[in-house]
Amino acid sequence: MRIAGLNNSAMDSTYLKRRLTLPQLKKYDITQKVIEALADAESRAILFSIIKKGRTASDISEKCKIPLSSVYKKLSDLENLTLVEVEKWLISDKGRKFKVYRSRISKADISIKKSEPSLILVPN
Repeated sequence: MRIAGLNNSAMDSTYLKRRLTLPQLKKYDITQKVIEALADAESRAILFSIIKKGRTASDISEKCKIPLSSVYKKLSDLENLTLVEVEKWLISDKGRKFKVYRSRISKADISIKKSEPSLILVPN
């Protein structure tokens, strides 16, 4: 999986005079949002705690020492960015349903060349 920012021509002065198209803006927005999620310490801890083994939100909360409400918020954000997926559902003895989350990436490389962000995500 590879997500990259705007192409090299985006930084040319002639290109900057033109308006960006909607697909270019969306592509940049997604890259920017993923970079921001990976820059967030809690999101990163959550994401990389579920690479090898899926966990419930409460398991993640205990393992990472992050409040459960924050874990749910971060998981929702990571799921919207497709960095996390629901691996399966568990049902407790009392009939409560729990999602088991798993990271969709095992590695992330971020680089910036000539003010252009580049993001390479390695699938899990």
